[in-house]
Order: sequence, then structure tokens, then C-alpha cells
Amino acid sequence: MSRSSKKGPFVDKRLIKKVASGIGDKVNPIKTWIRNSKIPPEFVGKYFKVHNGKVFVDVFITEDMVGHSLGEFSLTRTFRGHGQIVKRTLEKT
Repeated sequence: MSRSSKKGPFVDKRLIKKVASGIGDKVNPIKTWIRNSKIPPEFVGKYFKVHNGKVFVDVFITEDMVGHSLGEFSLTRTFRGHGQIVKRTLEKT
């Protein structure tokens, strides 16, 4: 089920305070573990470090990201490709 339209999208209050205070530039990104927070238009042009369960991933917010959640841009699994064909040499005895 999705969130009620009366409530609106979930945006963490602490993140809004940090963006309003002026931090979030390239030198001092906003470090967060809150992956389910939606991206409002106020976040555009800010830098975040979003935790993916192991490390913090650098995320720069653009206009195309508005409405998505922060966790969508910090992948938790590394895709190593589909099975590769391994050439095996036949040994002659």
C-alpha cells in the first residue's frame, strides 16, 4: 500500500533542517542513514552521503531525482555481471 495522499510524501525533518542551515555542499555533504525519505525540490543541487548498509555512497541531487527516495541512488547490491564463459583447455596426457 502507498502512503495516504492527505499525509503527503515522507521527508525527514532533520534532513530539511540540515538543508535549510546551508550544509550540503561538495566539501561538507549531508551524511544520512535515512534511505526512505523522498527528495523534495529543496534538495536540488545538494550533496548527500547515503548509507547502503556497508559504506556511504556520494549522491548529488538533480531535478530528475525529485519525488524518488534517497535509497534508490545508493544501491545495496553490486552487480558483477551474468555468468561468464570460461575457456577451459584440454590437457593431453
